[in-house]
Amino acid sequence: MLCYALCLTGCSTGPRPETWPHSPTESAFIPASLSLPLSDGKSAPIRLYTPPQNKPLRGVILAFHGFGDSRDAWEVMAPPLTQAGFLIVAPDIRGFGAFPTPRTWSNTQRLIADSLAEAQWCHQQWPKQPLYLMGESMGGAIALLTSTALQAPHPAGLILLAPAIMTLGQPWQSLLEGWNLITPQARLTGAHMPGQHIATRNIKALRRMFFDPLTRHGTTVHALRGLTHLMSHATQETPKLHTPTLLIWGDRDQFVPASATHHLIQRVPQGLLRLDELPHGYHLISREPQNRPARDILSWLEQPGHFLPSGGDNAATMWLWLAETQ
Repeated sequence: MLCYALCLTGCSTGPRPETWPHSPTESAFIPASLSLPLSDGKSAPIRLYTPPQNKPLRGVILAFHGFGDSRDAWEVMAPPLTQAGFLIVAPDIRGFGAFPTPRTWSNTQRLIADSLAEAQWCHQQWPKQPLYLMGESMGGAIALLTSTALQAPHPAGLILLAPAIMTLGQPWQSLLEGWNLITPQARLTGAHMPGQHIATRNIKALRRMFFDPLTRHGTTVHALRGLTHLMSHATQETPKLHTPTLLIWGDRDQFVPASATHHLIQRVPQGLLRLDELPHGYHLISREPQNRPARDILSWLEQPGHFLPSGGDNAATMWLWLAETQ
């Protein structure tokens, strides 16, 4: 499990991007649409993915990116959602992207305080629109914790994309705690991960993520420890979930183990989950080609009881049956 946690911090790691040939589009800096003041005096940069002017607004999706990623995480997935009339509000999570603090890990309580403030701001800006929470990988843990902590407005739905909601277990957590005591600022990169891991088969999107100036390359032992605490807290809070939830994961995910996804499903109260296993899908669901997850999300938002376009609901039923009969 420690290897899986290390993998989650390494989705975007590798050599420094300046040393590789790339196009201006791949390394483009997209300025934030606005900065939202937070309770500690910091401001969260937010990128808005807006529907066309001729499209009536149908809902607001507050989207939390994964570890090492940024507000640009939704560039591939956003167009189908915005074309359908959904506004995506994408903040840089504290410690990532262009958030105005050193690129170090904060703590779970502070991250959730930020996300609650962002959710309340969305409700104030668009009070008549349903608010949905969406998160990928680490952002999935933040989205779930925000959903369970948010008293008002109550989110209309929760969308989890390959969520990093699991516990590290022993003796790995104790080993990591000891490592953090000795060398908390020791640098970790993709070179520290055993083997090769594929985050997405969308090479164009992967190159954009790699060369994006907002992407965080490398991390520290302290940040890895903080991530495991966030994941563990989300696992503990899962039984308190009371929001209809679409859970999407890829059958080829090499970063979140299938056992963790199965454990998450077992802990969610009955009747809340819609399961969606993307055939031939990898960890970075937001970068999946051919708009497969976006089409499933739209189908779930518009007609929750209908079959999903990708067939992922049928695949998930078979996967769950196999997981529970082995």
